[in-house]
Amino acid sequence: MTPTPGTPPTGPGRPRRPGRRISAAAVAALLLAAVPAGAAVSADAATPKSAIGPEGQKLTVSATTGLDPAGQKIRVTGEGYGLRTGIYVALCKDNGANRVPSPCLGGADMSGGSKNSQWIVPPGDPYEGELALPFGPGGTFDVEIEIRSKGDGLDCADVPCSVVTRADHRASGDRTQDVRIPVVFADQEPGEPGGEGVDVPAGTVSYKPAADFTSAGKPLDLLLHPDSKKLYVGADNLPDTADIDERGLYVLDPGDGKAESWISQAPGPTGEPRASTAARIAGPLPGDGVVYHYPLRGVGSAKAGDAAASGVWLAGSTVTDIAPGTAPGTVLVAQGAKLSEIGAATGAATRSVTLPGGNRFAADPARNAVWFGDFAAGKLHRVDLVTFAVTDSFDLPGAGGMAGFIQADPASGAVWVGVDRSVLVFDATGTLVKTLAGKDLGRDAAFDVESGRAFVVWQDGGDLSDPANDNNGTLTVYDSADFTPAAKDLSLPGNQSQLGAASIAVAPGGATVYVTSPAEGKITRLIRQVSPLVTQAPADRSVEAGEEVALTARAEGTPEPSVRWQVSTDGSQTWRELDGAAEPVLTFTAKSAQDGYRYRAEFRNEVGTTRTAPVTLTVTEANGGADSGGSGDSGGSGDSGGSGDTGGQTGGSPTGGSATGGDASTGGGGTGGSPDGGSSADASGSSGSSGSPAGGAGSTVGGGVGGSSGTETASGGSLAATGLTVISVTLLAAALLGGGLLIHRRARRRMTGLA
Repeated sequence: MTPTPGTPPTGPGRPRRPGRRISAAAVAALLLAAVPAGAAVSADAATPKSAIGPEGQKLTVSATTGLDPAGQKIRVTGEGYGLRTGIYVALCKDNGANRVPSPCLGGADMSGGSKNSQWIVPPGDPYEGELALPFGPGGTFDVEIEIRSKGDGLDCADVPCSVVTRADHRASGDRTQDVRIPVVFADQEPGEPGGEGVDVPAGTVSYKPAADFTSAGKPLDLLLHPDSKKLYVGADNLPDTADIDERGLYVLDPGDGKAESWISQAPGPTGEPRASTAARIAGPLPGDGVVYHYPLRGVGSAKAGDAAASGVWLAGSTVTDIAPGTAPGTVLVAQGAKLSEIGAATGAATRSVTLPGGNRFAADPARNAVWFGDFAAGKLHRVDLVTFAVTDSFDLPGAGGMAGFIQADPASGAVWVGVDRSVLVFDATGTLVKTLAGKDLGRDAAFDVESGRAFVVWQDGGDLSDPANDNNGTLTVYDSADFTPAAKDLSLPGNQSQLGAASIAVAPGGATVYVTSPAEGKITRLIRQVSPLVTQAPADRSVEAGEEVALTARAEGTPEPSVRWQVSTDGSQTWRELDGAAEPVLTFTAKSAQDGYRYRAEFRNEVGTTRTAPVTLTVTEANGGADSGGSGDSGGSGDSGGSGDTGGQTGGSPTGGSATGGDASTGGGGTGGSPDGGSSADASGSSGSSGSPAGGAGSTVGGGVGGSSGTETASGGSLAATGLTVISVTLLAAALLGGGLLIHRRARRRMTGLA
């Protein structure tokens, strides 16, 4: 039964805005959103990280670890943001879910250049073009911000920090715009990052099978198209499905392996279409589609949706290898020892060279070279693509054994040659620099330029009478620069060479790998896993009893690792997990009894477990007691004025008696509150005997987070701190300019002690 051709067979910028002179009122409005900050340095090239917000927003940051504490530019992009409110983009203290990110690093940029924060508003907003940028289509933005580890009341060495989006000061109580991506500066990483691997070393990379695709007959070759992202498969018939003709070129969904197209027909010797095996894929066509070889002398091209391939039938010997040519519309073809460059549409050779021997080659167009393998004679020949002449020849050790493959690393120009159970690596000059030994036959290699990794598939011989064979192949991954192993070896059960050589394709970045097994009629999709690798570890702490302790630990891994904090009360002899301590930041109030306790974070995913090095907490007795006039633990009274620790003051005395501070009508909130905002209700002054229910909401720049409810007022909120009073811009400008100085003090929060 032959299916209908074409049907898969059934069976097994932002624009730069001009600089402007702006009014004092506009300056004051900007100061509501940011506090001036300093300059920065060049951007990091680290891997971008993304996070999804509560309404499906996607936030992406270009670099998140090892950041320059003195200053660094990073790129921040977003998509899917709603257009009902403006947002700030900034580096802020990460106070956790449903807590306003604050304080934040800010910058009052008057020129329209880069800032420490950015203000994004809906198109048509009154502030668009002067102080703020408009969202792009679909709620998108693409900005740069300049961040550093310390400034404007923020110290990322002491508190967890994230690059965030949050609603602007006109809707500061709106938490639906909060999206947070943690960042780590270089000076926050005591000792060597990585952590202690419990079962495997920290950061161990491995691959695991995620799916088997059986929709493409007997798969012979693979190409993951760089533009369309479709998986192209050249296939032959499976021997155990004789009633179905499965030959042809398949186009698969790379996620689930479903066949989107099947191109079974290609022009034969007479030009008439006929069913043909797709033996070897030469390379991609622009946009979509591939050029490929079909036996015996066919060169075809096709893309998804085509009913049949277009192609030419060459004169001469059988085609033994194929690769993209040096110009659009050309193909390099080996017909035994003859190498030609032909027009893909006509089949006419534009130039040719006959080598001393061989039939397989690898092209390196970046260096105008073709490496031609003569396995029988033990030689590797270099052909110059400019002159189309042999320029040098090199010995090929181990020749005479089973020929495997020849592939060129596009990044370095190194040539990888599979011979029997070895892979020989020659540099771009033809010098043998490494021999990689395997327990199986080296059959194919692929290179990922993004990660600098080389992927080699080794195939078992399949002859079970040979003690060296076990019917299982292997995937190995190497650093393509120094050839060291870059992942744990993965066994490929059943992948043996009796019915054809395996081939491999790698997605950019190396997160997904596809390996064919012709003997089993399947393509295995492999996904990368990484055991937890600590990127931020806590350090020893010395505090007074009653002080707040915050220990921070973060780790990367795939899948995303979970974290549990552990404590030892006997000098690391025994450890126990702390109930409910499953966040990157462990916060508690120190007690004298905890002196000498040791703490560590343990990260886990299905690949392995990694721990941070234990840190010691030293607790001494407090001297001098709590601040008079209302401490951060007890809350200032409404009629005596909140202290600098409890909600902010402008002219308050050290004992809490404020000349202009809180009274019964303001709930303790003065006109210059703490930068930390007195975030807990009992630290905002709301518990005072005559404080109003509004609590600390009367702050201008650094006021409390909202009195007894612990939330911000909907009418205010500052980027630099947490709250904004209902006050005219003119009065705010006068307060900021007249006061001349903002006093920043860190608020204390009452926390439950952890024993």
